[in-house]
Amino acid sequence: MIQAAEIVFLTLLLFVVVFAALARKLQTPYPIVLVVAGLILGFVPGIPRIPLNPDVIFLLVLPPLLYSAAWLTSWREFKYNLVSILLLAFGLVGFTVLGVAYTAHWLFAGFDMRLGFVLGAVVATTDAIAATAIFKRVGLPKAIVDILEGESLTNDATGLLALEFAVAMVVNGQTPTVASGVLRITYLIVAGLVIGLVVGLLVKWIEPQIDDGPIEIVISILIPYSVYLAAEAVHASGVMAVVACGLYLSRQSSQLFSANVRLQTLAVWDSMTFAINGLVFVLIGLQLPYVLAGIREYGVRQLVLYGVLFSVIVIVLRLLWMYPGANLAYFVRSRFLHQKNPRPSPKQIFVEGWTGMRGVVALAAAISLPETLANGSEFPERNLIIFLTFNVIFVTLVLQGLTLPPLIRMLGLAAGHESEAEEEQEARRIITSTAIAHLEEARGQDLSEFDSVYDEIARRYARRLASLTKEGPDGDTMNNRELLRYRAILRELLPVERKTAVRLRNEGRINDEVLRKIEHELDLSESRLALS
Repeated sequence: MIQAAEIVFLTLLLFVVVFAALARKLQTPYPIVLVVAGLILGFVPGIPRIPLNPDVIFLLVLPPLLYSAAWLTSWREFKYNLVSILLLAFGLVGFTVLGVAYTAHWLFAGFDMRLGFVLGAVVATTDAIAATAIFKRVGLPKAIVDILEGESLTNDATGLLALEFAVAMVVNGQTPTVASGVLRITYLIVAGLVIGLVVGLLVKWIEPQIDDGPIEIVISILIPYSVYLAAEAVHASGVMAVVACGLYLSRQSSQLFSANVRLQTLAVWDSMTFAINGLVFVLIGLQLPYVLAGIREYGVRQLVLYGVLFSVIVIVLRLLWMYPGANLAYFVRSRFLHQKNPRPSPKQIFVEGWTGMRGVVALAAAISLPETLANGSEFPERNLIIFLTFNVIFVTLVLQGLTLPPLIRMLGLAAGHESEAEEEQEARRIITSTAIAHLEEARGQDLSEFDSVYDEIARRYARRLASLTKEGPDGDTMNNRELLRYRAILRELLPVERKTAVRLRNEGRINDEVLRKIEHELDLSESRLALS
């Protein structure tokens, strides 16, 4: 049994590597290729049955991927776009649930309003895993990516709460009140945020006392699971707890890790998130044969019609919300927050409406529906709900994902990186100027025999505006004593540069992404100097 599981796991990892390499050759986001590959593999005779267990997704897969997505999110952009994000996380989710409930009641035989609410809650939330893996790879403008990634990180709390209420309506015949809904979502969010921040503060206190790569890597892997389970234990939102903890610790990461530990940790997390992401998308595709096997009471033509109709409904509902929602967000942000943004164009709003990617969370939510009601009878239309959810995932992930690049080009919205490049260049200029000032101060306190060393470093720093030079001096220009002093001075300057970069981030002059890029170069320089 264990040996068979190992073979299946290794086979899936092999699929991930092969099809991810194919995706790179096709210049297509790898999640799309992996889902299609899994779909095809699912019908190959002899492929072992690999059911998607909702507990595995929610408890093992979701925490690290959410944590990674939150870690890579810039707090400056998240805070700046918070009004737009919340209107999507709350307003759009509620609109989708209601819209699906009303349309499903009329379109699908056997559905009443209660089942419509269940179906709407299952498909209402976009997927953080899909968002992070796809959006930046299809050429979306950064302003749109920031909003969509923020939406996907926060809307699970509202979607899962809606599902909780909808299932209670079907299983127990309960009808929640508005007051109970408001109290429940307030508790979910507030308690989740508090738990996430408390764990983050605890980690911030512990981490500086450890400087051991393997130990800190293990701690970093334990963090999202600990936060998620702690929140779920008190019936709070594990998703919000993980996101809050990831955002907070990412913000503090410059103080938590040494250069070598940070390089090691990021390398491990890059590989781990790629492997988990790949396995998840292959598993999504592999589920279709089992979904179809459980829905024999419908004919193929009827299923295809239902799948197409429902996918169109979900897409249209998002587009219908986006236009008034985007303009409402613009009004609030400009009138009350005094943010000077241009009014979103119809083209930009349409692209935002076309990017409602669903993923494994929606499928796991559908599969997690109870099989029986409180009276012991079968949960009505459970298999059809799972099938319709799979259709929405396939259409939004694959078909919309493939059409996004040509759509962006056609609308003239191809991503431009001028603003971020200007931020980065300005940050490098300030960091270099600060380092030179510190260098002159240190020269005044050092021996005059090292003036030539300071001159050499000053010349190199003066030439560094667009990138950091990692090359050392020519070996024949300095004696051994001068060379040792040269390296020691460089080591003294690195903390000055790092502190300046963090200060610029804290002042809001650069975002976290630019800081991470500069910090990565400084880490590489420090690691190289440590070995020399």
